[in-house]
Amino acid sequence: MKAKLLLIFMFPFLLSACQYFDKQVPNKQELLQKELKSINWNQVDEYPSFGQCDSLSNAKANQACFFDYLTQLIQARLGGDTLSLIYPDLDSINLKITILPNATFTFEPQVPDTIAYNKALIDSIFKARLVGFPKVNPAIKRGLPVKTQFVLPVVLHEVNR
Repeated sequence: MKAKLLLIFMFPFLLSACQYFDKQVPNKQELLQKELKSINWNQVDEYPSFGQCDSLSNAKANQACFFDYLTQLIQARLGGDTLSLIYPDLDSINLKITILPNATFTFEPQVPDTIAYNKALIDSIFKARLVGFPKVNPAIKRGLPVKTQFVLPVVLHEVNR
């Protein structure tokens, strides 16, 4: 009698218990779209770095080390160059730097349009001087190397005014 009574009370629970195992499978496309919207495509997880900056554990310190070292390299290679002789009024120039996922650099001088400069001459000087850079580790986004681009102001020479 107890077994029948127990079975009568358990029967509704057994029928409703099957609903706990019936889970909806999420749609792949919806999950993909949700994940793509959550990614900030304008920032990288790890900035590019040179070998001597890799030992730093802080991301901000690593980034500062990278930009300081890159600026020093560029200014050392351009220091006292013919640009300061050809264009004495040009004290600095913006340089668009692209680091590709295969760890190669491309440089593109951003010459001001307000003054008539020979852009081809400036570009050829930069390309001739800015070769043979040390190995760089490209930026990382979600575990993959990615292309990064930034503009770095380069001081050609200080103008005494």
